[in-house]
Amino acid sequence: MLKAYRGDIIFTPTPQEFSVLEDGFVLVEDGTVKDVVGSLGAEYAEVPVIDRSGCLIIPGFNDLHVHAPQYPQAGLGFDCELLPWLDRYTFVDEARFADPDVAERWYRRFLVDLWQAGTLRFSAFATLHTASTWRLMELAQESGLRPLIGKVNMDRNAPDSLIESTAQSLADTETLIHRAAERTPNVGFIVTPRFVPSTTPELMEGLGELVAHYHLPVQSHLDENRSEVAWVRDLHPDIPTYAQVYEHYGLMPRGRTVMAHCIWLNDAERALLRDRQVTVAHCAQSNLNLQSGIMPARRYLDMGLQVALGSDVAAGHVLDMTRHIVMSIEASKALRFIPGHEDERPLRLAEAFYMATKQGGSFFGRVGSFESGYDFDALVVREGDNLLDLSVEERLERFLYAKGGAAIEERYVDGALVPRPFAEKE
Repeated sequence: MLKAYRGDIIFTPTPQEFSVLEDGFVLVEDGTVKDVVGSLGAEYAEVPVIDRSGCLIIPGFNDLHVHAPQYPQAGLGFDCELLPWLDRYTFVDEARFADPDVAERWYRRFLVDLWQAGTLRFSAFATLHTASTWRLMELAQESGLRPLIGKVNMDRNAPDSLIESTAQSLADTETLIHRAAERTPNVGFIVTPRFVPSTTPELMEGLGELVAHYHLPVQSHLDENRSEVAWVRDLHPDIPTYAQVYEHYGLMPRGRTVMAHCIWLNDAERALLRDRQVTVAHCAQSNLNLQSGIMPARRYLDMGLQVALGSDVAAGHVLDMTRHIVMSIEASKALRFIPGHEDERPLRLAEAFYMATKQGGSFFGRVGSFESGYDFDALVVREGDNLLDLSVEERLERFLYAKGGAAIEERYVDGALVPRPFAEKE
């Protein structure tokens, strides 16, 4: 059925500039965008109109890197760098998800808060616990959101409470692959080795075989922290770079890989990521919180890398993607004060918005824009009185910098209105 959504429409078909239509219409048929028009001609006289005049209508947000079980620790431990932070906070937190009651309570809260923030699709790490990971997938299916979720794999260099055998890790992963395919049609499975230091060569080899056999996507971490990079070099002295470790074991499938952080890539790694069409998840807030560095987003874009945004909760302290759009811009400005980066242009608003919408959405299909043939993933934003007679673009900027998720009134995924998840149980 064809419908028309009326409002002030703004999106980014390209990262260079916004496409804006004040008081226009998005025509949606069976959940898919048909067109964006300024008025409804005679051929659309009988089309029902969902009138949101005075509101912004923007694409939904996509978070390409988030840790669902770390949500309880958001905002903690930022005097630490990455590796001590994992030991003191993250591993302690994640071990608690062996308890299904803990998982139930926190995963519900996590999904509701993503909905509140307008994040409609996301790629999430769970824990190594099969039952709790499955419960997250079930709850996500119930929520109306459309994520990719992965059981974390780790069989070395972690506390005893978070170590699994190689065989059990692979068996549990394959169990969840089948279960997701059969029972959670709107929640995809993504293979999730935590990072190279926590996965043995045998486990990585087995995961690579699963990726190839089931044609699955992969998510992990890459070149986040200098100490981590050095650790990988010690563990794999026979492989030239951190990125090539993943490639060596079949964990960098072309066009189906998300690598978070990627701050300290060398030339060979950048070339490899470009060749493998890897999506780089830029997590600016996290990288500053844990003193990891600033990813040179401008250079990566100029080199042809695909850069999306990730919240990286809980190393990032909020889920709201408006904060991460802003932080990515601010970090690119701060980078210009570092020798060697003085002449780089900072990210522009349209570029950062594109990263959180169309670029991130491309990992899920035709998502993140209002171009013809795209899924209608949309947010209706009422950002307040327009006392300054602002343009649509200026109103979007004010929403991103000063309003955030609290200004979102409605959320649509694939054309369906998504109400607050689990409201009947609260």
